[in-house]
Amino acid sequence: MKSLLAAIMMFTRLPLWRIVQVNKKDYTGILLYWPVVGFLTGLTTWGVLCLTASYMPTLVACILAVIARILLTGALHEDGLADFCDGFGGGHDKESILRIMKDSHIGGYGVMGLILYFLLYVALLYELRQPHGCLYIREYVPLATILGADVCAKLCTAAMINTLPYARTEEESKVKVLYRKIRFYEYLLVAFPCLAILRVLDTPLLPLIPTLLSVTFLGGYLKRKIGGYTGDCCGATVLIAEIVFYLSTLILIQNPIA
Repeated sequence: MKSLLAAIMMFTRLPLWRIVQVNKKDYTGILLYWPVVGFLTGLTTWGVLCLTASYMPTLVACILAVIARILLTGALHEDGLADFCDGFGGGHDKESILRIMKDSHIGGYGVMGLILYFLLYVALLYELRQPHGCLYIREYVPLATILGADVCAKLCTAAMINTLPYARTEEESKVKVLYRKIRFYEYLLVAFPCLAILRVLDTPLLPLIPTLLSVTFLGGYLKRKIGGYTGDCCGATVLIAEIVFYLSTLILIQNPIA
């Protein structure tokens, strides 16, 4: 339970530290509960989108939903994506890539990466809207789709991280914590309930296949380029996996399997 609370404190800005104390050991196990946090961030995104879509144009509502998630997470993953783009865009070997990602300043690759990511993310939310909803909501993206993208992206990323070594030393880590390896049965104990909840919500799980394949490919790329993962790579992988899930869902909707 302490690791779950530590995961919420690590991956969101919710001030749980005011009411509960966790130690460094609790943070080493947060990888297991990362997908659970996905339900929290996904619900926030969907909730703001639904509420705002009732009173303003859908495109504006989509942007406000993205802003709400950024405020909840403190742009943790987006910061990782920017560093990832700078490092792998400007670095030529392991040392230069890790050095660039460690730099707190954002470069041209990072700026372009964030711009393209947000453009694609908002466009996908907009295109995945449906002309019907609950109560008086006119257009909204189904809760099942947003939760599916958020939770499945974190499930796949957690599995990838579990297969890779950390590319730096613990002292070089930004948070000074290395995740412990998740046992297979532990992963299943979290993955199965998460996927079961998504199925109850009628989330299409077929997009999970290309999402898992993209994360697997990215994991191999990280292994080859820098010998493992970093925190920035984790954040970037989650956002890339999420986009792949959304793209796959959109393709599936527009080209239904008979």
